[in-house]
Amino acid sequence: MSGYNLPRYLSSAEELPDSDETPVDNELQELIPGLLKAILLILWAERMDWFFGIDMAIYYHPDLPVIVPDGFLSLGVERFYDEELRPSYVLWDENVVPILVLVVVSQNYCEEYSAKLDQYAALGVLYYVIYSPRRRRKPRLEVHKLVNSKYELQNGNPVWLPEIGLGIGCERGNYSGVTPEWMYWYDEAEKRYPTPAEQIKQEVQRAEQQAQRAQVAEQCVQQLAEQLRALGIDPDNLG
Repeated sequence: MSGYNLPRYLSSAEELPDSDETPVDNELQELIPGLLKAILLILWAERMDWFFGIDMAIYYHPDLPVIVPDGFLSLGVERFYDEELRPSYVLWDENVVPILVLVVVSQNYCEEYSAKLDQYAALGVLYYVIYSPRRRRKPRLEVHKLVNSKYELQNGNPVWLPEIGLGIGCERGNYSGVTPEWMYWYDEAEKRYPTPAEQIKQEVQRAEQQAQRAQVAEQCVQQLAEQLRALGIDPDNLG
C-alpha cells in the first residue's frame, strides 16, 4: 500500500464522502479521462482486475486531506466493488496504490507541477501524468515515472508504459462532436487504439465489406452456372 502509518480504526468506503465537493472548472477535466476509460472498457472488456476512477476521492490516510485526481488507474483490484460500485477509493480497503494518476490542468493552476508532484511520489504512484491544453511553449503532455522515490520526466508522445502494457499520448481527433487535442491509449508500435465511435464505424465497414464480398461471390456462382448451361450442363445436377 502506501508508506503512511495508519491508526487502528479505519472508516470504510461507505462511511466516507465520495469526493471533495470541488467542482471542475473545465469540461476537459471530465471528457479526457472519460475517453480514456471508454477505450479501456473496449480493450479490457474481458479483464476484471482493473479500475479507472474519474473525479473520485482517494483516501490514503484518515487524518489527511483526501486527494481527487481527474482520473486514475489501478491494476490488480476488483473491477466492481459491489452492486452499487465504488463510492470512493480507500487505500486501506483496496491495498493497491493507483499505478497511474492523470491531472488535466485547468485555468486555475493548483500546483500540478510542484506540490501534487511530491504528494503522488510520496504515495507511491508509478506514473503521474499531467496534461495542460493551454500550454504553448512547453509540452502539453508530461508523463512522470517514479524512479527511486523521485519522478523522472519521460520523453516522447506517446509514452510507452510497460507495467501497464499500454502507451499514453495526445493528438487531435474527434470526440463528443468536437475536434481539439485528446488523450488516447496506444500500442507498443505507437498505433492509437480507436474510440468507441471509431470502433463501431470500423465494425460497420467490415460488415459492409463482407456483404460486398458475399454479393460478388454470389454473382460469380451465377455466371459460372450460366456458362455451364451454355455448354449443355445442368449445374443443379452435378454429382
